[in-house]
Amino acid sequence: LRRMIRLESVVIAVFGALLGLALGLVWGVAVQQVLALEGLTAFAVPWGTVIAVVVGSVVVGLAAAVLPALRASRMNVLTAIAHE
Repeated sequence: LRRMIRLESVVIAVFGALLGLALGLVWGVAVQQVLALEGLTAFAVPWGTVIAVVVGSVVVGLAAAVLPALRASRMNVLTAIAHE
């Protein structure tokens, strides 16, 4: 049960980080296209910041997985499943 909760939290954290990154990049490209129509052609992606945010999201997701997994490990499996 602990492993299941931890894996679910990790998958959600990683998926959220990657989805946020993808949506942010798509939004950035769309804004760049609109600005190009106005004559502004410079567009730079701060890759260091992007990588730091993704790594930070994964770390926070992993940390968020620890507390529920520890709580679940202290419960009887049948009680935990019935409680949810």
